[in-house]
Amino acid sequence: MSNQSNLTTEPSSVLNIKKSLSGRRWLWKQSSFLDTNTLNRQAQWIAQKVSLYEFIGKMIALRNIQAENVEHFLFPTLRNFLPDPYCLKDMDIATDRIVNAIISNEKIAIFGDYDVDGACATAILYELFLSLGLKPLTYIPDRLKEGYGPNAQALNLLIEQGATVIICVDCGTASNYIFQEIKSNHANFIVFDHHKSDNLPNITATVNPNRLDCSSGLGQLCAGALSFMASIAIIRALRKKHFFTNKKEPNLLSLLDLVALSTICDVMPLIGLNRALVTQGLKIMAKRERIGIQALLEIAGIYTEPDVFSCGFALGPRINAGGRISESDLGLKLLIARNSLEATRIAERLDAINKQRQTIEQDILQKATELAFAQHKKGHAVIMLQDPHWHPGIVGIVAGRIKEHFNRPTLAGAELPNGIVKGSGRSIVGVDLGAAIIAAKQAGLVLQGGGHAMAAGFSYEKNHINELHDFLNHYLCKAASCPTLIDLEIEGVTTIAGASLELAKQIARLSPFGNGNEEPLIVLSYVNIVRSDRIGKANHTLRLTIQGENGTNLKALLFRSDQNPITPYLEDVHNRRPMHLAGWLRVNHWNGKETADFHIKDAVFI
Repeated sequence: MSNQSNLTTEPSSVLNIKKSLSGRRWLWKQSSFLDTNTLNRQAQWIAQKVSLYEFIGKMIALRNIQAENVEHFLFPTLRNFLPDPYCLKDMDIATDRIVNAIISNEKIAIFGDYDVDGACATAILYELFLSLGLKPLTYIPDRLKEGYGPNAQALNLLIEQGATVIICVDCGTASNYIFQEIKSNHANFIVFDHHKSDNLPNITATVNPNRLDCSSGLGQLCAGALSFMASIAIIRALRKKHFFTNKKEPNLLSLLDLVALSTICDVMPLIGLNRALVTQGLKIMAKRERIGIQALLEIAGIYTEPDVFSCGFALGPRINAGGRISESDLGLKLLIARNSLEATRIAERLDAINKQRQTIEQDILQKATELAFAQHKKGHAVIMLQDPHWHPGIVGIVAGRIKEHFNRPTLAGAELPNGIVKGSGRSIVGVDLGAAIIAAKQAGLVLQGGGHAMAAGFSYEKNHINELHDFLNHYLCKAASCPTLIDLEIEGVTTIAGASLELAKQIARLSPFGNGNEEPLIVLSYVNIVRSDRIGKANHTLRLTIQGENGTNLKALLFRSDQNPITPYLEDVHNRRPMHLAGWLRVNHWNGKETADFHIKDAVFI
């Protein structure tokens, strides 16, 4: 593996690439904590300790994993990462009230958000209470008719149905004014949420690691993970009260597939506890025992073991689709389904709605891109878009697409007939959009709003857009200096001969990949393209046969080639010049065989 190691002092650019075919620089990924010499020594120690290539040892060291902790990183278990759930502020109060309700056989209701995290968090608590002998009520609000978070009419309805404990998951932190409207003294309210707010509700308990007085250090957990933490606390408390003397304890590990799905789809950092939750949750999901997820995997054409990609790009969008433009509770119904035929019906319905969502999204995206381009050209730090014809359930996705294209925090809103704009925003790494929206609310420019660093929801009066835009431009001014095209951070260089199946397998040991643990980008040097053709349903995937200097071949793929500026260079049969390719080396499973494939991100002629 000597040809694959680059553990000496490295220049800032990789192979002296200052501008690729997509216009990017290729730079060596740097450690935030280690100088080059220390990084090299750490990489060697890690490689020797766990019998990996130094190529892989360096990747682990770049993730600031110490040699003594490398086994916990490669084999993340809940035993090593799971904290005491009572470290969360108000968890003791919430648990006591819920446990008393369980023992007294009170009616418990769960009010959840209409996205994947909300559906999963609701399903986790629903499954828990069901296994304890209760029949909980559930409620998912209609995005268009009711909006985000609890509303008085829905809460009063749950009280009328007998609920004495109402648990709000993935929402509720910013709903103090709603809880104050409820006149009844017959119900206690509990919140399990992770969104930021400037005004905590005056209710029984608010469990939120992002509240200012919570010292748990668990601010990177989503609502699904918080519901799981609550489940652990509830079972422990019931055990102390001898609740299970004549009953079997629920198997909480069976809920980890829902925790993994919510963590991935809410784009939480896949480090520490989240890494352990997702790693173990994907193992549970691979068993395909939850019939709703099994049905959706089949509809999405996922027949291999589920991973972060299949959850984030196949399952998540379909579950979200119901809440965006149709029946908001379809995702929850799928996750808690007990009948396989019913699960298949719901999965097919969600798949059809998702296709409808894609069509609406494309219609909005073209105009949104034009408006965003004009704002970006003027140097705005924040891109802010609104239109009376846009669908309120799609604007969040559009904001995400614009953010990816221009590398700027982006807010997109739909103008309602009453003059209010409701929308969603997406941010870039290092720019806290949730804090900015809260600050704008405190300044009187936003009617309602909140969120976390990477995403936020909001509403404002449409005639305040210029004032709000100016405020956000100033508050998030550092975003204006971010490059439109993000430099590629390369973690290693190898040849096609070195891009073996074993190397691909060792890279895969660093998974799950995602936010906070990005998949390592590597460069294949001195490559020749010997064949190219289009594959896939819409011929949008470019498949290449690439060859190294010693004649070794490897299959390479470029997805969404119809939208990629480097595609013409890769397809040009009359200009077969040698190239360097940047991308990801992955293990491909097909017909019982394993091969190494290269997934292209960028390219440059030599």
